[in-house]
Amino acid sequence: MPSCVCLPLNLSLPPICRSAKILIRDQQLPISALMLKRGFFQRDPVTCARELVGCKLTCGKLTGIVVETEAYDAEGDDACHTAFRPSARAFVSGYAAGAAYIYFSYGVHWMLNVLVKSERAGFVLIRALEPLEGIREMRKARGVPDVRQLCSGPGKLTKALGISARHHGRDMCSDACFAFSPGDDDRLINSSRRIGISRAMDLPWRFYAAGSAHVSRTSSKQGRAGVEPARLQK
Repeated sequence: MPSCVCLPLNLSLPPICRSAKILIRDQQLPISALMLKRGFFQRDPVTCARELVGCKLTCGKLTGIVVETEAYDAEGDDACHTAFRPSARAFVSGYAAGAAYIYFSYGVHWMLNVLVKSERAGFVLIRALEPLEGIREMRKARGVPDVRQLCSGPGKLTKALGISARHHGRDMCSDACFAFSPGDDDRLINSSRRIGISRAMDLPWRFYAAGSAHVSRTSSKQGRAGVEPARLQK
């Protein structure tokens, strides 16, 4: 993970969405019923990172499709914060799978990660989104008109969605206002080496939607193409 300052804050989020409902196949269902359950995140970091591509991320009234992620393993991965930050190791042991791990990168950008825990624990960094709902608000927050540039990077997407230290430690499996949900389609997924790190650089643990115009960058020389997405656990 890039250099950062971690702030162990756990402040309250404004809106509550648990009572909201949507219409699906002529039936009203609570939005919370569509959230990815904790079991999704109770798997290894690489599997979760790959399968989060194509899922939707909601923060308040803003939603985007995850098109790029990176996996970080809490054991044996020198690029993971657990390799050099006691606070990250404490976070892994003290929080449940599905908790948001937020850090401040280079004193400039907030970065959104989600904790995953099974036999192997670690984090999935959300690197890019394809904006879906609330694009006007995202443009205002970013000051950028081009929709392709609104969330095409981990720091860009947190600014567009208003994600900051106040989201650190939040359970992304209990509040539909800040959660992941299954995507509507299967996407071809490419992999490459991770970006912006100086340790464990050879691991092909970056995953991104093939052909997406919203990823932070394409990778024609690294990794392999055509990774078929596995079925999501809803």
